[in-house]
Amino acid sequence: MSSVEESDVGIFCYISKLPGFRGILKQRYSDFIVNEVGLDGNVVHLNSLEVPPEISEEKTEKTPVQLNNNYATEIESFRALAGDSDAEKLKSFVNQIVSHVNVDDTSIVLSPSSDKAHRTEIHNFFKQTLNFLVTDTIDGPDSSSKCIRVRMNSGGNNGKGRNSKKRKDRGDKAYDSRGSDSWPEHLGKFLRFHLYKENKDTQETLGLLGKMLGIQPRSFGFAGTKDKRSVSTQRVTVFKQRASRLAVLNERLIGIKVGDFCYVNDGLVLGQLQGNRFTVTLRGVMAESEDIIRASATALGKHGFINYFGLQRFGSSSVPTHLVGATLLRGDWKAAIREYYKESGDIEGTLRQLPRQLVAERAIFQCLKKNPANYLQALMGIPRTLRMMFIHSYQSYLWNHAASMRVQKYGFNQVILGDLVYSKEQDTKNETGSSKLEFEDSSSNEVDINGHFDDISVTDLPAERNMSVKALNEEDIGAGNYTVDDIVLPLPGSRVIYPLNDIGKVYQDLAKKDDISLTESAHNTKEFSITNVTGSYRRLFQKPKDFEWELVKYTDRDMPLAETDWDIIANSRPTTLGCNEKSAAMLQNDLLPNSDKFEDATEASTENRGTESETVGGLKLEETINGPATRKNEMALKLRFTLPASSYATMAIRELLKTSTSVAFHKALNM
Repeated sequence: MSSVEESDVGIFCYISKLPGFRGILKQRYSDFIVNEVGLDGNVVHLNSLEVPPEISEEKTEKTPVQLNNNYATEIESFRALAGDSDAEKLKSFVNQIVSHVNVDDTSIVLSPSSDKAHRTEIHNFFKQTLNFLVTDTIDGPDSSSKCIRVRMNSGGNNGKGRNSKKRKDRGDKAYDSRGSDSWPEHLGKFLRFHLYKENKDTQETLGLLGKMLGIQPRSFGFAGTKDKRSVSTQRVTVFKQRASRLAVLNERLIGIKVGDFCYVNDGLVLGQLQGNRFTVTLRGVMAESEDIIRASATALGKHGFINYFGLQRFGSSSVPTHLVGATLLRGDWKAAIREYYKESGDIEGTLRQLPRQLVAERAIFQCLKKNPANYLQALMGIPRTLRMMFIHSYQSYLWNHAASMRVQKYGFNQVILGDLVYSKEQDTKNETGSSKLEFEDSSSNEVDINGHFDDISVTDLPAERNMSVKALNEEDIGAGNYTVDDIVLPLPGSRVIYPLNDIGKVYQDLAKKDDISLTESAHNTKEFSITNVTGSYRRLFQKPKDFEWELVKYTDRDMPLAETDWDIIANSRPTTLGCNEKSAAMLQNDLLPNSDKFEDATEASTENRGTESETVGGLKLEETINGPATRKNEMALKLRFTLPASSYATMAIRELLKTSTSVAFHKALNM
């Protein structure tokens, strides 16, 4: 099966009747610049790599923990909390410590638990009752469980006691700093910084930073993931880390920079952003006349675009996620697995060949290896964020089709009877529904099946989260209080209403063709049931904010046409490399999974279609290779605009060009 096409997922229409024109999207990754817009409305930029002066804390002598000779009472209290097995394990560990003998094990690991509240109780027990021990959480034997690790608190003896070992002697990763009381009180517990990255997705980058810092990726928080093939800047928080530790990494990082450090009390979570500011350069622009390009750009700024879910929503491989979602909603677990598994039968061989970034596929085959016939269990082995993506993808599939039908039948100039809108009324007499988060699972990321991320986040603007939704009646139409900008369409779920016109029937008819009911569940697995999903609303049309455009003429394909945050910083400082960047690149590569090394090594011949890069100041310099250097006059259209966090920039570009936004299409243009 080939990759998903726009027509496969309901993307058919345009607003403008103007003809399209040729333009190459993302010929270079620096042609797509994304700057996050925070909840405060400020556009996030990388401004400085300097470490801010920190208020010096008052140094106080730590009083060594005084050990008792007997902890029988405490052990019995722990037995009531954790059970006999863990209590006996703790008793043996404590006895070795209080007897001042060499501890054979520097830590003990308690029994696996999937109950987070219970694990929190255990963490608190040690902090309050046995404070000469500290705890952290590590991965359990399966994806649904975690284990608590217990060790001697080295804070009182500064690691010099007879029972302590240096990290290199432990042969283990650094302990997570959660549960430690050593963090200075005058600093917020979270370090916030601006993350600048080139041609890397957010998860990959944070995984790399975590390895270099010796901490787990879950210590980081961020508001939204950004498109991999781009240059992006966003806010990130990390738990209990000094700015100086991160700043020193800049000398070793390639294609990544961190800066603008400050300490805050709360970490970032998904959805805490207003949107993204885009700077998009379309190269090799050609049309019958420049007037067409100018008219199209002006129309985009004035009328906007249909707020479709872009192709990224439906997966970048041969496995369309909405089709998997449909099989899950039907309860056909075996068919859902077969979307990946096909008819091979060679589980072991397939697993060996799968790249590490294919998270869902690997999770499925790992479970099938243990229980070949238990298809539901194999599906539940996929991380929950990815599992829910399948259902969300099917919701998006229905939404796109409904949006196309609404535009095809009624255009984009007026509201009609039965349209759904965000209510402007102060009273609640006509309210029929409430707007929720675009997806109720706040842990969801906009991620395709290969682990690549969109340039958006999954939540609506905060101001729209609690707005009520109503269906327009004749009185509303006559009063003229609503325009097409107010129209919303639902993403199916148990708490939404549908348009009270023939567009509402589109949802039911399309779902019926897939043998899916939008009001009743076909099985008892709640997670894969449409009735267990709250649902939400999404604006039908979207206008870009602070929209600017210009036509740029150039002769050198390798010439950057837009200035990145790093360009501004690099141009303001003396020209110096500052480190052996070849060694830095090798070090960074050693920290990446093998599949990521392969992807980076082959990207020049696949995604970039012949680009080589060298580095200056730790950042990549793109150089497009298209045979002998050509110097001919070409034109580019450079666009700058801001979109809310739930909208796709690629759909805005589609409205301009009137062509497909698929990667394959734009690669072909670049030949």
